[in-house]
Amino acid sequence: DAQEFSKLFMSLLEDTLSKQKNPDVRNIVQKQFCGEYAYVTVCNQCGRESKLVSKFYELELNIQGHKQLTDCITEFLKEEKLEGDNRYFCETCQSKQNATRKIRLLSLPCTLNLQLMRFVFDRQTGHKKKLNTYIGFSELLDMEPFMERKNGVYVYELSAVLIHRGVSAYSGHYIAHVKDPQTGEWYKFNDEDIEKMEGKKLQLGIEEDLAEPSKSQARKPKCGKGTHCSRNAYMLVYRLQTREKSLTIEVPAFLQELVERDNCKFEEWCNEMAEMRKQSVARGKIKHEEVKELYKRLPAEAGSPYDFISLEWLQKWLDESTPPKPIDNTACLCSHGKLHPDKIPIMKRISEYVADFFYGRYGGGPRLNVKALCKDCVVERCRILRLKNQLNEDYKTVSNLLKITVKGSDGFWVGKASLRSWRQLALEQLNEQDEDAEHSNGKMNGNAQSKDESNEEKREEEEELNFNEDIVCPHGDLCISENERRVVSKEAWEKLKQYFPKAPEFPNNKECCSQCKILEREGEENEALHKMMASEQKTSLQNLFHDKCRPCLGSWPQETDELYVVSQFFVEEWRKFVRRPTRCSPVSSVGNNLLLCPHGGLMFTYASMTKEDSKLIALIWPSEWERIQKLFVVDHVIKITRTQAAGADPESALYASEPQLCPECREGLLCQQQRDLREYTQATIYVHKVVDNKKVMKDAAPELNVSSSEAEEEREENKPEGEQDPDFNQTNGGAKRQKLSHQGYVTCQKQGIRRSTRHRKVRGEKALLVSANQTLKELKIEIMKAFSVAPFDQHLSIDGRVLSDDTATLGSLGVVPESVILLKADEPIADYEAMDDVMQVCMPEEGFKGTGLLGH
Repeated sequence: DAQEFSKLFMSLLEDTLSKQKNPDVRNIVQKQFCGEYAYVTVCNQCGRESKLVSKFYELELNIQGHKQLTDCITEFLKEEKLEGDNRYFCETCQSKQNATRKIRLLSLPCTLNLQLMRFVFDRQTGHKKKLNTYIGFSELLDMEPFMERKNGVYVYELSAVLIHRGVSAYSGHYIAHVKDPQTGEWYKFNDEDIEKMEGKKLQLGIEEDLAEPSKSQARKPKCGKGTHCSRNAYMLVYRLQTREKSLTIEVPAFLQELVERDNCKFEEWCNEMAEMRKQSVARGKIKHEEVKELYKRLPAEAGSPYDFISLEWLQKWLDESTPPKPIDNTACLCSHGKLHPDKIPIMKRISEYVADFFYGRYGGGPRLNVKALCKDCVVERCRILRLKNQLNEDYKTVSNLLKITVKGSDGFWVGKASLRSWRQLALEQLNEQDEDAEHSNGKMNGNAQSKDESNEEKREEEEELNFNEDIVCPHGDLCISENERRVVSKEAWEKLKQYFPKAPEFPNNKECCSQCKILEREGEENEALHKMMASEQKTSLQNLFHDKCRPCLGSWPQETDELYVVSQFFVEEWRKFVRRPTRCSPVSSVGNNLLLCPHGGLMFTYASMTKEDSKLIALIWPSEWERIQKLFVVDHVIKITRTQAAGADPESALYASEPQLCPECREGLLCQQQRDLREYTQATIYVHKVVDNKKVMKDAAPELNVSSSEAEEEREENKPEGEQDPDFNQTNGGAKRQKLSHQGYVTCQKQGIRRSTRHRKVRGEKALLVSANQTLKELKIEIMKAFSVAPFDQHLSIDGRVLSDDTATLGSLGVVPESVILLKADEPIADYEAMDDVMQVCMPEEGFKGTGLLGH
C-alpha cells in the first residue's frame, strides 16, 4: 500500500539521517514533514483543560459523507462529547465528568501530507472496501482557519496527487502526479512511464475515465477554476507557498567539476553520433544512387540472357544496416546440381548485366542462368503429381482385385498390415517425395543442414514407411507366420509396385525362411524348458517368491540360530524369471560378491542390515539355503549367527557374520555414500505444499494416496499361497520389477509381511529434478514454476529444519535424493468485491516483507 510505504520510508529515512554528523542533515525529515497537534480535553464542570502534544507526519482524513477536502479537515478537528459511560475523569474534580475533546493544530510542516481514508472496514462482509466517492480539493489550501494561532502564513499549494486505480481494496494500480516547483509544470508518473502534462495544468480526467466502472457510479460534480474532483485520489501533498519562487543554490566546486566533466563526455558523444549520422547519410545517398541505377536495368528483357538470384539475398542487399554476404545459391539446387523447379518462387530473374555486377562485387555462386533448370526434377515432379491424381482410382481397382481368389502359384505374398494401410503409405510416400523436392538443404546464405543428417532422417522415415516389410524376417526372407500375410493376384501386385517400386517381392511359391523355422523350434523348446525350471524353482522356494514369513534381523526368529544372506538384486532378478519364464533369462548364480569388498570381507554390519541397508539384502532360512545351493551356483556363502546363553535375555544375544566385517571398506563405503548424497546431479526430490499448517500424511488414507502400481504390487504380495500367479500372462511387468529393484526396498516386520516403503506421492505434492550444487534460491524459482508461489512467499522446511539461506547449496543444507520438502505459502488475498459468498479468510498483511523498509 502506498500509504504504508510512505510511513515506512519516512521512518527509515529519518532513522538513517539521524546518525549523520552534519546537524542540518540530521533533522531534515522533521523540518520538512513533521507538524504538531494536541489532543485537548476540557472538563464541562470546572473548565480544566488537559493537553497531550503529539507529532504527525501526515493527517488521516475521513472522506465518508463529505464532498470537499475542507469538510474532511473540519471533521478531523471537530469537538467530541464525552458523556455517559465515556465520561472523562477530571483530576481537579476528582470524579468523572462530562467533557469535550478536540484536536488543535499547533504547527504545520513545509510539506503537508494528507491521507484520504478511502479504504474502510465493511461490517457486512468483514473485509476492507474502497470508497469511490468524489472529493473536491483546490490547488491553493489556506490552513489558517484551522490553526490554534492565527498569526502565521499557512497558505499551501498543491504539489502532488496520488491516484489509486481499481475498485478493490486488495488490488489496483498507483499513478502519481507531481508538480515541478521551479517551472510549475505537472508530470504523470505511471511506473516507468513519465509523461509531461500540457499547459502547466493538472489533468485527472483521463485517470478517472480509466477507473473500473461501477454500477452505482456517482456523477462527477462540476469543478471551478483552480479546483479538482476525483473519486480515486488517495494521497494529497501540499507545499507551503513562499514569496521567493526561485532559490539561489551554490553548488560545491567538486560537484560542479563532476557535472562539467560529464557534460563534456556527453557533448563528445553527441558530436560522435552526429558524425556517424552524417557518414551514414552519405553512404545512404551513394547506395540510393546505386540501387536507382541498378533498378532500372534489373528486369531481363524478352529474348535477352538472364540469371536467377535469391530474393532473400536481394532483400539483404537492399538493407543498409547489414552489408550482404557473398551470393549463395546452393540452397536452391537439386540433387543433380541444377536449379530445382520448386525453388523458382523464391528466386528473382534478373538481367545478365546486373548479375555480372553482383557477382563481380560480392562474389559467390553458382550462377544459375537460363540453362540451369533441372529437367529430371521437372519430370519427377510431374510423375508424383500424376500418381497423386491417380491414387484414388487405383485404390478402387486394387480393392476389386483383392476380392478375386488367386488360383495356383500365379500370385504374390503381401503383408495384411501393408494392405490395410497401403493408400495412406502411398500418399505419405508421395508427400515425402514432394517435400524432399520442395525443401532444399536448408536456408539461404550459409545456414545449410548437413547432408549426412538429412540422409539419416530420410532413411529413418523410409524404414517407417516401407511397404510389405511387415512380412520380412530378420534374415531378409519370407516370414514363417501365415496369419500376417495373404496372396494377391499379379495384376494387383503390379498396381502396388507402381507406388512401391522398392518393396520386397515374394512369389506365391516362395518358401519360408529356413533359419526362422529352426529358431522357432529351438524357441519353443527353450520356452518349455524355462517354464519347467520356473515352476520347479517356484515350488521349491515358495517363501522366497511370495516374500511371506521371511526372517527379519529386527526380530530374530526363535526357530534357528543362523540365517543366510543373499542380495536383494538376485531375489528380484529370480522373481522376474519365475513370473515370466518365456521373456526372461534364467538366473544361474547367486552373485553374493556384490555384498563383499575386494578383500572378501562383508560390507554391512548387523545394525545396518536391520535399518538403512535392509533394502539391499534378503535373509534366507537354512532349509531354503540348502535348496538354493542345489539350484544355483553359489560364489560366496554369507551367514549370520546368533549366540545366546541359556535362560538369558534375548536382547543380550551376540551376532556374528561369516565372513567378518571389513572395517576399512565399510568406512570407505559410508564416506562414499555421504559424498554421493552431497554431490548428486539430477536427483528427484518432492515438494509438499502445506495447507492450514497441516501436512497430508501418507498413512492417513492409503487407498487414496498410494499410486495404482504400488497398490497392485501390495495386493499381489498379499495373495493366498495357492492362488494362481497372474504374472505369467503379463507383458510389461518385467521392466517395472527391474526398476523397483534398482530403487530398492526398506524391509519392516509387520504381520509377517515385508512391505515396500518407497516414497509415495500424495495430493499437493510435486517431484522436482535438482542437483546438489543448486542454491536454495534456484530451488525456490523451480518451486515458483511448479506451484505459482513467489520465492519471497515461500517458507521451506525439511525434517523440522527451516531452510532460509538462499545462497547455500542443497547439498550443504542436507537436501538428499528422495527428500520431502514442506512448502508453506503466504497466499495473496483475492479481490473480495467479487467474493461475497466465499468463505472469509484472515491473513496478516506483509506487503513489504523482504525489503529494507522493515529493517529498522
